Amino acid sequence: MSEPLAVIVGAGPGIGLAVARRFHMEGFRVAMVSRPADPLDEFRAATSGLALGADLAQAGALEQALKAIAAWGGAPRVLVYNASAGAPGSAADLDLDQLQVAFRVSVGAALAAAQWALPAMRRAGRGTLLFTGGGLALGPKPGLAAASLGKAALRSLALSLAGELAPEGIHAATVTVCGFVQPGTPLSPDRVAQAFWELHAQERDHWENEWILP
Repeated sequence: MSEPLAVIVGAGPGIGLAVARRFHMEGFRVAMVSRPADPLDEFRAATSGLALGADLAQAGALEQALKAIAAWGGAPRVLVYNASAGAPGSAADLDLDQLQVAFRVSVGAALAAAQWALPAMRRAGRGTLLFTGGGLALGPKPGLAAASLGKAALRSLALSLAGELAPEGIHAATVTVCGFVQPGTPLSPDRVAQAFWELHAQERDHWENEWILP
């Protein structure tokens, strides 16, 4: 297959699907991992690609989805991680079990997806790992402790990978979205998707590791 593969994990109807469409426009084959309840047939039709349902909070679900993607399309040139979780609640009353579930989705699965993509990227000497961050990583808000902790840890993971992998020709970066994503606003899904594309398309000498929107 001559067309490169982009894999979007957490491809909901907002940012994830917009990113999938943007990369498809640029000639990428697209594979998406979405929530089982999402309209997978619509996602497939929008990108002529693969859309699989997986509950990332369940052990083994992501691994099975990634195996199916590898069988369908081979190794990814680009991995975009867009999933997150975190029930409302204060830091003082945070339940450890709930925090562990949130971290499994927001950080653990992001790391697992990156580790799945990295061997082929290392062999090729190129690749892009992109993560959807949030303003909560920069300024946690009362009542959103689990989500704030998850986004802060994801940002740290993305920036750590960026420093470690750049010498190997692999570009890691995070798009930190500070606000609600809504069509017709400065934070429309298409605008956010364009940021992902532009980060991927950067020349190696000009790689950036974080874009903060807006």
